[in-house]
Amino acid sequence: MATESSHNQQQLLKQPSPYPDLRAAGRELAVALDPYRDEDPIVLGIAAGGVPVAHEVAKHFEAPFDLVLIRRLLAPEGPGSQLCAFNVAGSMTHDEGIVAPSRPSSPIEYFLADALAEFELRVQICRRSRPPLLLNDRTVLLVDCGIRTGLTMKAAIGALRKLKPKSIIGAVPVTSSEGSAVVTNLLDEMVCLMRPEVFGNAGVWYRDFSRPDDWQIGELL
Repeated sequence: MATESSHNQQQLLKQPSPYPDLRAAGRELAVALDPYRDEDPIVLGIAAGGVPVAHEVAKHFEAPFDLVLIRRLLAPEGPGSQLCAFNVAGSMTHDEGIVAPSRPSSPIEYFLADALAEFELRVQICRRSRPPLLLNDRTVLLVDCGIRTGLTMKAAIGALRKLKPKSIIGAVPVTSSEGSAVVTNLLDEMVCLMRPEVFGNAGVWYRDFSRPDDWQIGELL
């Protein structure tokens, strides 16, 4: 079960106010993550909003930095049941129930084939020719710009667990109480700086919520 540090508890009690931008939030988050410096962590940013935040954390630690890319594909049981394809630090994976059709013959198979091809192209743009990072038995700082429902972070955690890291530390500048409750027990530890009573959406908590496009993400790597 994840826990929160005393520093983090103090931060959560402060009156929330918006960050100037994603990079500024990343610099504040990096300081709160200092206790993990001796773990020699790998920093992963969830694209797209989490990437500038994670990049600042990685710079602070002088740590390896990579991406979690997610392509939502199907929701067989409605909202909250999404099945996704993932690229986690260069390793492709997908949820059970997703089968890449070699010879599509039905509308759903054609959709999956096209969507997965588009996702492969996005991975190439974002990661260029960067080789995969090995995450086995490593401490991973999984960073996003915020958590609203928790579904994106939950999906990323599930994909990352398949690569057998030693531990996963979820880290965000701001989270809703509901979203935090969804993911906290899936993580080894959760670090967040603000948990406002009224959340709205992540963009509310940034005066400038500009997020990088895929080409800019590739430039950061």
